Order: sequence, then structure tokens, then C-alpha cells
Amino acid sequence: MTTEADDDLVPVSVRLGEVVPPEDPEDWTRPLTWVAALGMLAGPIATLAWFMAAPPVDSSAALPATYLVAAVLAGGAAATGASQLGSARAATATLGSALFGGLVVVVIGVVMAGERQVGTASPTLAHGVAAALGGVAGAALAAVVAGIVGRLQSRAVRFAPALAVGLIGAVSVVAGLLPG
Repeated sequence: MTTEADDDLVPVSVRLGEVVPPEDPEDWTRPLTWVAALGMLAGPIATLAWFMAAPPVDSSAALPATYLVAAVLAGGAAATGASQLGSARAATATLGSALFGGLVVVVIGVVMAGERQVGTASPTLAHGVAAALGGVAGAALAAVVAGIVGRLQSRAVRFAPALAVGLIGAVSVVAGLLPG
């Protein structure tokens, strides 16, 4: 038999026999929730718009849109990380956002490929993979910065250095993957 004192040690949401909603459910009316969500989806949205409007026809060199998608992916991840307080949360949100966005960018490249090629990747897939790798690499660098500045109160101070480092990293990696 448990006593009332024992019940106080166990959170209400895990007591057996009671169905209790979470104490602090995610509230989609909060602006920072939307910043985090849009940060994760910024790269995929840019990729989808690019591939629908003017898909690449050649994969021999990076196009300005390839750099743009990588930069938007890293920048969105930096924005997601800046919405979090605390070093660990900021760093993991930055990297997690980029990994999710990068995966969706590659999937969009596969879906929009149109034809299947043997021996070489379709241009949408090649540019999607290069942009995703560049964006994730830039976001990995931004995550390190986000971890350093994650305890600061100002969102702008948390966002700006992570964004700058992320953009530099993203553009550098894309330039190395698809020179030209």
C-alpha cells in the first residue's frame, strides 16, 4: 500500500490507473514553435520550389540554387537552434533540424528525378545530395557555435554567429563537391 508521501514523488503523468494529459503540451500558438518548424522545413521548401520551377539539367557543376538550398538548410537549422535555451538543446536542435531537412531534400531530389539513370545520378538527385551534404556540414559547424552561445539570453546573439558559420561551411562543402 502506498502512502500520500510516496505519491508525491511520482509525477502525475506516470501514476498507474490515471490518464492525465501532459503538464506542458507543445503549443503551436507560440512564435518560437513556428520558428523551429519553419527552420526545419526551409531547405526542403526551397528545394521543392527550385525543382518545380526550373529543375537542373546538368550535374557537372554547382548552380547558384545548389548553394542557395545548402545555405537555407544551414540557416534554417541555425534558426531552429537559436529558438532553444541551453547549450545542449541549441546544439542538438541545430543538428537535428539539419539532418531532417537534409533527408527531405534528398527525398525530393529522388522523387523529382523523373527518369532513372544507370551509372550516373540524375541532376536533381546530384544537386539535392550536394546541397543536403553542404547544409548538414554547415549546420554541424553551426551546432558547435550554438552550443557555445546557447546559454545567452538574446536570440539574435544566439542566431547570428551560428548562421554565419553555417553559411560559410555550407557554401564551402558544396563548392568542394560540385566544383565549377
